[in-house]
Amino acid sequence: MSSRTSRGIPYERLPCEDGVDTAREGSLDSDIASQNAIHDEFQDRQRVEQSLLRKVDLRMSILVLIYILNYIDRNNAAAARLRGFEDDLHLEGQQFNTILSILYVGYTLMQVPSNMYLNKIGRPSIYLPTCMAIWGFISVLTGTTKGFLGALCTRFFLGFVEAAFFPGALFLLSKWYKRRELGQRTAILSCGIMISNAFGSLLASAILDGMDGIMGFAAWRWLFYIEGSMTICVAICAIFILPDFPTTTTTCSWLTTEEQALAQLRMEEDVGEDDETEFSKGEESGLKQAFSDWKVWWLALAMAILNVLLSFNAFFPTLSATLGYSPTVSLLLCSPPWLFATRAAFLMSRHSDATGERFGHIVVPLLVGIAGFMMAMATMNTAVRYLSLFLMAQSYTAFVVYWAWASNSIPHPTSKRAVALAFINAFSSLGNIVGSYVWPKSWGPSYWNSYAICIGSGALCIIMSWIFRQYLMRLNQEIEAKKIEGGLSKNFTYLL
Repeated sequence: MSSRTSRGIPYERLPCEDGVDTAREGSLDSDIASQNAIHDEFQDRQRVEQSLLRKVDLRMSILVLIYILNYIDRNNAAAARLRGFEDDLHLEGQQFNTILSILYVGYTLMQVPSNMYLNKIGRPSIYLPTCMAIWGFISVLTGTTKGFLGALCTRFFLGFVEAAFFPGALFLLSKWYKRRELGQRTAILSCGIMISNAFGSLLASAILDGMDGIMGFAAWRWLFYIEGSMTICVAICAIFILPDFPTTTTTCSWLTTEEQALAQLRMEEDVGEDDETEFSKGEESGLKQAFSDWKVWWLALAMAILNVLLSFNAFFPTLSATLGYSPTVSLLLCSPPWLFATRAAFLMSRHSDATGERFGHIVVPLLVGIAGFMMAMATMNTAVRYLSLFLMAQSYTAFVVYWAWASNSIPHPTSKRAVALAFINAFSSLGNIVGSYVWPKSWGPSYWNSYAICIGSGALCIIMSWIFRQYLMRLNQEIEAKKIEGGLSKNFTYLL
């Protein structure tokens, strides 16, 4: 008898086993070759996937700049208020608050039709920059208004056109990134809000302090002229940078054939069905599915309540002014809290993606924000109230993570997701309308009642988030128990 070794394990060969031994050797060689092929294929895919993500990330980065300008154009009225906006337009009573809130009426009306249209044409590279250029032009027109009615009209149409961007951007991200990649990308996009609040205040301070009286125009008019013109310039550049959807990017100079095929395959693996197949069912089906899913309504209501808490954002220069400094210094003091909030949101959302957990990463920033509101209610001490602005600002982290949770919780079909994201954002804008009246001048400078409303909104949002989490836990248990596949990959679970 002779002995041989397979994978380091000796075994005896009997004369009658010659045929069996040969078969075993062939099987082992086949296994090794198969494993090597799988390893090589995995490494090759990993290389292509890394290259794909680098390219997509680079092009998507312009969305952050667009969002910064989106919020600057939306909130520049708050800065203009410090330099004669109300007096020059002869605004009285609640007219300034109405000018702020009317934007969200147009904003609410347009979002669902806009995302349905975007899903149909599949060309965000053309559609989103076009809308951006139009809202930039409307922002410029705001600087030409002479009274309440003119400002009211321009603000309404500004919201009407701006409505296309944020739900459209979220939908575009969800078409390129997997669910566990989406949280950090959504966070980076949403950080545009906080960056705009930080640098928008610096820009507004420079314009309002240095442009007053030039060519006979008040400084606040130059604020609208300059910021609106910046938006138009960036919109023109965005046409050549923004990608379309993976399924509609037929001739793509910036992706290889492998990368383009992998971009579509990744989405199929993540949600279990080809988007192209679902696209053929039409948007009407998506509209019906979105409105019949109670998760969509629950998320919309929770985010509307969250937006009431976050309404301090539109009045941040006013809250900073309660510290007792000049208008210029008050605007400059707005920047540090938002820089802190940007860093906090980025780190928290990154950790949320790494752990696959959403609820805790929403609750913690809300509790810290509530602590900030309580501090502001308790004293008029300058140092304490300024510290409270930092704690308030970081509560925007909850907003960032909530959007990632919403996108994860409505993964498929794509037509339903397009409508759902737009509807959630549209419905949640009702919170902005309510929030515009939460900070009347008569409640200042302490704004005790305003802070109390924000605390109540935060507590209610936490309760609704906990209920939603419990429901998703039950769905995950059902998926595991019944091996549900219906359109979802068998490894699919809802993120909690």
